[in-house]
Amino acid sequence: MSILSLVLILTAVNILPRILPVFFIGKFVLPDIFITFLNYIPIAALGVLIFPGILYAVESPIEGILGGIFAAILGIFRVPLFFVVVLSVFFIYLLKFIM
Repeated sequence: MSILSLVLILTAVNILPRILPVFFIGKFVLPDIFITFLNYIPIAALGVLIFPGILYAVESPIEGILGGIFAAILGIFRVPLFFVVVLSVFFIYLLKFIM
């Protein structure tokens, strides 16, 4: 089997599941509770990806957890993302200075 045929097969296997639902999605009516569940998937996935980074980005996991809590509080108050990042980094440096 040549490399080109392998690439074409892998392309078809990856593209078909992504394109076919587009033609059928208009025919299905999903319940509201299912749509609400689907809306939370990106948040959960982002949390799984970000949490280990918070723990290991600084010297102590406690500092990372405190920085994550500070960022979450800023997010609850709907502070723009740029300021959440900058203020959280400043908060971590402030913690390092205090500790």
